Amino acid sequence: MQKLITYITVALCATAALAVAASEKEDAIAREKAAWQAFKDKKADEFRKIFATSYRGIYSDGIGKAEDETKSMQEMTVKSFSLSDFDVVSVNPSTVLVTYKVNMQSTEAGKEESGTYNSASVWQKEGNDWRVIVHTNVKEEKPEGAKTSGS
Repeated sequence: MQKLITYITVALCATAALAVAASEKEDAIAREKAAWQAFKDKKADEFRKIFATSYRGIYSDGIGKAEDETKSMQEMTVKSFSLSDFDVVSVNPSTVLVTYKVNMQSTEAGKEESGTYNSASVWQKEGNDWRVIVHTNVKEEKPEGAKTSGS
């Protein structure tokens, strides 16, 4: 009987841990989606709240700070976006890495920027709030005639 109780306790703890992990993953994805929606809708105050003071954005044109992101929001028009292929890695209880794909239709300073981007964000908990400390987008560029993975 003692073994049965031990097995049940272990099973319950494992189930609870998986439920917490699933919830953390869903929360991280929801934060990412909310950030993109705030950017698209040009809600600067809402968008600024997601950044840690130590934030850095890493892009092909340089490394920027939070104020550069909000400036970029004013210069860019995102007509639509979709996020997919999420992977959430818990680095420690207060830090998560989120990687995913973004397909967006957008222009920046009148230049077409639409395409598929490989993206990553690192979120860190500050008190009760999660703040992004690093973000990057890298546009997928497939050479003409190149096969995609799985082809």
